Amino acid sequence: MCVLKTIMDGAMKHLSCFKAYDVRGKLGSELTEEIAYRIGCSFGHFVYEDEESRVVVGCDPRLSSESLKQAATNGLRDAGVSVLDIGLTGTEEIYFATRHLGVAGGIEITASHNPIDYNGMKFVLADSKPITRSNGLDEVQRVAEEQNFPPVTAELRGEYHQVSILNDYVDHLLGYIEAGTIAPLKLVVNAGNGAAGHVIDAIEERFNQNNVPVEFIKVHHEPDGTFPNGIPNPLLPERRKDTADAVVAHNADLGIAWDGDFDRCFFFDHTGQFVEGYYLVGMLAEAFLQKESGAKVIHDPRLTWNTVEVVQAAGGIPVQSKTGHAFIKERMREEDAVYGGEMSAHHYFRDFAYCDSGMIPWLLVIELLSRKGTSLKQEVEDRIEAYPSSGEINLTLHNAAEAIEHVRLTYEQIASDLDTTDGISMEFDSWRFNLRSSNTEPVVRLNVESKGNVPLMQQKTEELLGLLRSV
Repeated sequence: MCVLKTIMDGAMKHLSCFKAYDVRGKLGSELTEEIAYRIGCSFGHFVYEDEESRVVVGCDPRLSSESLKQAATNGLRDAGVSVLDIGLTGTEEIYFATRHLGVAGGIEITASHNPIDYNGMKFVLADSKPITRSNGLDEVQRVAEEQNFPPVTAELRGEYHQVSILNDYVDHLLGYIEAGTIAPLKLVVNAGNGAAGHVIDAIEERFNQNNVPVEFIKVHHEPDGTFPNGIPNPLLPERRKDTADAVVAHNADLGIAWDGDFDRCFFFDHTGQFVEGYYLVGMLAEAFLQKESGAKVIHDPRLTWNTVEVVQAAGGIPVQSKTGHAFIKERMREEDAVYGGEMSAHHYFRDFAYCDSGMIPWLLVIELLSRKGTSLKQEVEDRIEAYPSSGEINLTLHNAAEAIEHVRLTYEQIASDLDTTDGISMEFDSWRFNLRSSNTEPVVRLNVESKGNVPLMQQKTEELLGLLRSV
């Protein structure tokens, strides 16, 4: 039954694990099996329509994920919702399964790249639409905190089934490419001991069956919730070395690494050099626009010049959106955009329920390189030279709003364009920047790019950092 012990004196316990789009918290204090049960029960009541309502669940390999998944499953079932458990999965497998199976929602138990003593939940609604504060997450939190769940009889309790969607999911992934066009390639793939390995294995099996000449060099391939090689987060320079070294050691054509729940993928060229996600957005946009000229492509405002130029040159229409998966997905649906990309290595696809995937990008990249007979290094080095960028710089400030306003007042009279889609973006003849504050911590995030002028980009970056620190 969905009735839990009454909180002392009837007071409502605030659940600090609820964030802007999902649940994340420290194990034992912010997130426990009891809390996971309450959240599952609340989410189940939120999506419940009738006794046929179903929710799909999965989890990453963290040591706490299976038990949290079972607790959330019990909550869902007590809310009258039947559960389809797809096992050890990445977040995008939940995205796929929710739409593919036509269910009321999905929950992935994952902390992605957070520290080992954390875990969390990512949710989607029917048709894999994101849940946000404005369309349901506030309500799920309120009900989970209040715990005023109605009793559920044994007859109304939801069912539990273990299912596999792996074959259908791989079918979908391979539908984005023409496998027969792929040239012989050697790929280093680093799952980071996260959830990606079983999908790589399934794709490798399909490639072998169809004589696709791709060799996989697997690094940290097996899922291991102790993360013996460090938390998988290739955005951190210290987490890139193993992939880069393997690329060089095996004379591979490129390397690919994922975070724990593999909704982001990261690329290394054949020299082992890490490729900033910004330049991949243009590449992937081009791959789609070769197949669908005139389509719209969504991008975030942090770094833009390269993406806009590539999209327009390929016959597409660039559309800017506020940073963040919920904003990108919403704008993609509004525009019916074929693809959306963020410099943080999140890539979104119209035919993937407008959701982000860490598997589709590398498939598109190897197809594009094969078609053009080029290397990843050749593809991006001209773009990097044309629009060198600082990459995202995070600066801790306790007066972030005042510092951003100081920068705005310093430059707005000489800027040729000022945009406030997300923070402030200012353009000048030969350089531009975006400056925005974090929603959850006293941090400002700075990105600077120039038109083919590395010294100018570096000079303006230091100039901006000096202004920010001076307030």
